[in-house]
Amino acid sequence: MVHVPDGFFNAAVSISAGAVAATGVAFCLRGARRELDDRTAPMAGLVAAFIFAVQMLNFPVAAGTSGHLLGGTLAAILVGPHTAVLCVAVVLLVQGFFFADGGLTALGVNITLMGIVAVVAGWAVFRLITKASRGRGAVVAASFVAALISVPVSAVTFALLFWVGGTAPIEVSTVAAAMGGVHVLIGIGEGLITAVTVSTVLAVRPDLVYGARGLAAPLVLRGADGEAVVTGEPRAQGAPRRIGWFLPAGVLVAALLAGIVSFYASSSPDGLERVAEDKGFSGQAADHALADQPLADYGEAGDIPVGLAGLVGVGVTLAVGGGLFFAVRRRSRGEASARDEVSA
Repeated sequence: MVHVPDGFFNAAVSISAGAVAATGVAFCLRGARRELDDRTAPMAGLVAAFIFAVQMLNFPVAAGTSGHLLGGTLAAILVGPHTAVLCVAVVLLVQGFFFADGGLTALGVNITLMGIVAVVAGWAVFRLITKASRGRGAVVAASFVAALISVPVSAVTFALLFWVGGTAPIEVSTVAAAMGGVHVLIGIGEGLITAVTVSTVLAVRPDLVYGARGLAAPLVLRGADGEAVVTGEPRAQGAPRRIGWFLPAGVLVAALLAGIVSFYASSSPDGLERVAEDKGFSGQAADHALADQPLADYGEAGDIPVGLAGLVGVGVTLAVGGGLFFAVRRRSRGEASARDEVSA
């Protein structure tokens, strides 16, 4: 999926999708209180910044077509499904208002497709696989499959929405087949990026992978007579630890991707852009309201190097996401303290 521009959907669908997105974000704000702790709160800000950086790295998937990470499944596995929706929403807000990437009237559509739909589909597949098979290898394999599936699911959902309220008279079967086909290829790239990232984090800080908590056998300490005397947390989770050095290391990786690797991203049209051109509805796209600001189109509008624009985006996303997640975590702590005082 590429970011849907203004003009592809009529007002009824845009408003309805905005209501769905707002309701979903509000629901996830409540759910995130259960997921965010001293590790996942800073981790969530880092995940949002990482997704922003990797979304700049379009990779070729077919002749004249490219794709990029959606990131919803990756975020769900690392920090939990509710927090994942918030991560993607933060990224889309920063992209839309700072970089004119994704229409403002289509913001609800983009959050619904790239956030809610992708996260729900990816997390459901991931949980289904990891319930059937346990262990680190199963987590990595499930990450690949879940991320792969989430992309065409989001793409086909776009086709259904376009059938309901698209601004061009295109057969839904035609759009669905074209979107589904190219986004299966993009999904393979999504799956590989997600699996490699999850595998890397599992190798160095398995306690930071939300989706791996509780999957390993519990730690059992035995006395001299062989009797179990202490049972601890699963080995995959370990004793609670703060994020520590992992945060600056992760920020550095995101900065390198956005600041340097972004220069080598594919310039070919993304999946949605290619389908829109091939099926004749690309002309429905309207100019972005903020297309003249210097950072629009990742610096192209203001003649700013894409790497510098990427670094700004990583910083803004980290600041906005980090502030949001720490605020949610603080409120969760306050509610827990109030309950403790009442029960005492």
